[in-house]
Amino acid sequence: MMRSHQVPAVLITGIVLGLGSGGAAVAAPLTPIEQLGKALFFDKNLSRERNQSCASCHEASVGWTGADEEINRHGAVYEGSVRRRFGRRKSPSVAYSTQALPLGPDPEEKGSFLGGHFWDGHATGALLGHPAADQALVPFLDPLEQALPSVAELVGRVATAPYAPLFRQVLGAEALADTERAYRQIGRAIAAFEGSREVNRFSSKYDAVLAGKAKLTPEERRGLELFGGKAKCANCHPSQPGPHGEPPLFTDFTYDNLGVPRNADHPYYAERDVNPLGAAWADLGLGGYLATTEQGRPYARQNLGKFKVPTLRNVDLRPTPRTVKAYMHNGCFKSLEEVVHFYNTRDVLPACTGENDRPGMSCWPLPEVGMNVNTDELGNLGLTADEEAAVVAFLRTLSDGWVAPVRR
Repeated sequence: MMRSHQVPAVLITGIVLGLGSGGAAVAAPLTPIEQLGKALFFDKNLSRERNQSCASCHEASVGWTGADEEINRHGAVYEGSVRRRFGRRKSPSVAYSTQALPLGPDPEEKGSFLGGHFWDGHATGALLGHPAADQALVPFLDPLEQALPSVAELVGRVATAPYAPLFRQVLGAEALADTERAYRQIGRAIAAFEGSREVNRFSSKYDAVLAGKAKLTPEERRGLELFGGKAKCANCHPSQPGPHGEPPLFTDFTYDNLGVPRNADHPYYAERDVNPLGAAWADLGLGGYLATTEQGRPYARQNLGKFKVPTLRNVDLRPTPRTVKAYMHNGCFKSLEEVVHFYNTRDVLPACTGENDRPGMSCWPLPEVGMNVNTDELGNLGLTADEEAAVVAFLRTLSDGWVAPVRR
């Protein structure tokens, strides 16, 4: 399963930023369609109870994912507009994600896939030719998320919003008259904002290092060496610039089953009216989605339990060092240290069997989906405790907004 995918340069062209003397990105003003997308992204009125926007689950302060610490500590899945209605997965970051190609076969691995949006790829790009634009439309009508009853309701609310004049200015005087056309333009506008320089800043310490404007500490440098070598992280999270100097996105947009355990606090287990399986429910990931499509059905079994490889950019971005973030599609892990230790020792420690077992110390829980677990690139990496810490130190250099220390 060794991979060496690099994102084509054309996908990154147009959002690459110059770096200032301190390493911080030089942010450009939003274009009109990006401004429109931002207004839509932050509008809570575009939900059933007028209480939830895209930004409610995708906040800049934590890398455009979920910022509520109490939620992240437990189920990690966010409540929708309707009280006590929860989604099925942790909110992924929308940053550095608009570069994904439409869902399609992985040319390097027969029967596997890459591209698409959402953890399971079901925003394929088939509707609008752009997975991020397809994805942007889904939560508005999802009863577990923004829960609007119809496309007409969504477009009607946009037509009376303060930014409706901007919508018409950018997309034409009659842009809101055709409901279906307006609906599609809403998705395109949100994707434009998500692909903007405000969201994709390329302003981490590592970007400054690549630009020759900063240096890694010895531990961070060791972490980078391990990242591309013994720890095998770069197999799916490319860390080097592209052939034309494009900054790395730290994802190859493929799918993997990492053997991640269930999150026992997942709120979806208790939603028996929409989840008749209750606690027996398992998230089947890409394979579950493929099983619902005629073309994908032959490949469903070999993709059960696989989820999209996320970008590692902003993986540690948080308002304070103590702010709790959740990791993996179900938010079962609560720290980078835990994630790296899992990658390193998943197949070394026995399976947890009792109440007194300590996951990560004496054992690991069984995978949520036991089929198709990646045993080539993680599970028994042989990293020492110091090497694990070095990898984490490098991951912390990927947070946007880095400012060079002031020398005195």
